Amino acid sequence: MLKISNIKLPLSFFSKDREIPEERILTRYLSKELREREEEIRKLSIQKKSIDARKKPDIFILYSVTARFSNEDVLLKKYKGRLSIERYSEKKYEVKPLLKKAGQKRPLIVGDGPAGLFAAYILALSGLDPIVFERGAAAEEREAIVKDFFSGKELSKNTNVCFGEGGAGTFSDGKLNTLTKDRDGRQVFVLETFQRFGADKNILYDAKPHIGTDRLLLILPAMRKAIEALGGEFHFNTPITDLLFSEDDGIRRFIGLVTENNERFNSDTCILSIGHSARDTMRMLYSKSVLMTEKDFAVGLRIEHPQRLINESQYGMKDSILPPASYKLTGKGDSQRNIWTFCMCPGGKVIDSSSEKGMLSINGMSNLAREGENANSALIVSVSKNDFGGEGPLSGIAFQEELEKRAYSLSNGFIPQQLFSDFRDKRASSSFGKYKSDTLGRADFGRLDTLFSNEIYETIVFGINDFGKKIRGFSREDAILSGVESRTSSPVRIERDDSLQSVSVKGLFPCGEGAGYAGGIMSAAVDGIKCAEKLMEIL
Repeated sequence: MLKISNIKLPLSFFSKDREIPEERILTRYLSKELREREEEIRKLSIQKKSIDARKKPDIFILYSVTARFSNEDVLLKKYKGRLSIERYSEKKYEVKPLLKKAGQKRPLIVGDGPAGLFAAYILALSGLDPIVFERGAAAEEREAIVKDFFSGKELSKNTNVCFGEGGAGTFSDGKLNTLTKDRDGRQVFVLETFQRFGADKNILYDAKPHIGTDRLLLILPAMRKAIEALGGEFHFNTPITDLLFSEDDGIRRFIGLVTENNERFNSDTCILSIGHSARDTMRMLYSKSVLMTEKDFAVGLRIEHPQRLINESQYGMKDSILPPASYKLTGKGDSQRNIWTFCMCPGGKVIDSSSEKGMLSINGMSNLAREGENANSALIVSVSKNDFGGEGPLSGIAFQEELEKRAYSLSNGFIPQQLFSDFRDKRASSSFGKYKSDTLGRADFGRLDTLFSNEIYETIVFGINDFGKKIRGFSREDAILSGVESRTSSPVRIERDDSLQSVSVKGLFPCGEGAGYAGGIMSAAVDGIKCAEKLMEIL
C-alpha cells in the first residue's frame, strides 16, 4: 500500500457534480497524475482532508490518501522526489484480552464522560467487566431533562449540561481535534470507535473532526450497550459520596466506594474520571488528603456573529459548497494576559451549562449539520492563583463559584447578554442590533462589563478589537456577548505518578479533564484508555 500526500485540488474540482463521492474524484485525479488505469487503483482511503483558504477566494482542498497499486515498486521509483509518495503500513491499536485471576475484583469507574467511557470500553474488551458509576442520567433521559431546563424548568443538580452520560462534551460541538501526537494509534482507535457506533465516516480524516450533539446522543447508548454485552455494568443517577482506603506501613490503598444510597462496592482499583465540574467530589477528595494542586485555567465570555459573516471572511466568498467556517484566534493585551478563542461552534447555539443552583455558566453547542444562523466562540483570558484570592488547591473552584454567582445575579438567573459597544463603553444594552442571539436557556440583557476585574475586562475589549483586524466584522458594534464562560478546564490537578495512580492512594487512577490531564473529548478519551492500560498492568 502507498500513501500519497499533499494532493491539492481547487474547489472548482468539486462544484460540477456534488453527488460524486470524494474517493471517486480522487481516483480519477490519481489515475491522470500517475498515468495509471482507474481499475489499477484499489482500496483508496482518505487519511486526511483540510481546507486551504490562505489565498482566498482561490480555495483548495488538501488530501492525503492511501491506496493499493499493482506496480507499487515502479511508482515509488518513478515519482519519488516529484510527489509525496511513500510506503504505508497501518498502525493499529489492539486491545488484548486479559486472563482474570481467581477472586479478582471488578474495576470501578467513577464518571461516564469520554475518559470513563473509553476506560470502560477497553476494560470490557479485555474481559474485566468494569462497573461504571455516573451521578447523572443515561443519555435518553438526560436529553429530556436538559431540554426541560432550557425551557425554564428547575435545574437538576445531577443531570444537566455538565453531568450525565457522555459528560460535558455531550452538549457541545463534539469536537475531536487535539494538538497531541498519536504515536500509539489511540486517537485513531477513538475515531474508529465513534464511527463504528454511529458517527459519520468523515471524522476519520477531517482535519477538524466533529460529531455534533444530536449524533452523540445516539452514539452513547449504542456504545453503552456494547460494553454491557461484554460484561460491563452501569449505574446511572448514582452519585459517589465516599471513597474507601486502607493503610498499611504508611501506604494507602483504594478498597471501595460508597454511593449516595449508602451502597458499598469493593474493589482494588478505581478510575476516577469525574469531570471538571464535580466540585463536591473534589472537596471530598481534599478532605481525605488526596494530593491535589490548584491549576491555571481561563475565564471569559462567549461572542456571537452571523455565520455568513465568518464564512465570507474566512473563505472570501458569500456562497460556496464549503462547510460553515471556523476560526481560532490568539492575542495578548497590555497587561500581558493571553486571550484566545476556544470551543468555536460554527452554526451553533449559546447554552446555559449551569450545574449548581444560584450560579450560572455557559457553553457553546452545535449539531452535526451546524445549520444555525450564528457562529459563537468563547473569548477567554488566562487566570492563575494570583487571581483566585485564596490559598490552597480549591482556591480556583472558589474563584469560579464567585464569578458564577455574580453572573447569575446580573439577569436574575437568566444568561446575561450585552452588545460589544455597550460592553466597551460600560453601559446597559436594551435591544439587539442587526441579528439576534441564538440561545438554549433563558437569556436577558445584563451588565457583563461589571463581572470581571478591570484587567480581565480590558483584555477582553483589547482581544475583540484585535481580532477584528483578523476577521472583518468581528468587532462590530452589535456583536453579542454572553457570560460567564468559567468551565474551560479543571481548576485542580489530582496528582498522579508515572503509573497514573494517585500519589496518595494506590489503586486510584485520577483520569481525564476533571483530574487535570485532558482538555476535550479526544484527549479525555485517550487518557481514559491510558489509565485502563495502566490499571491492567497492576492486576
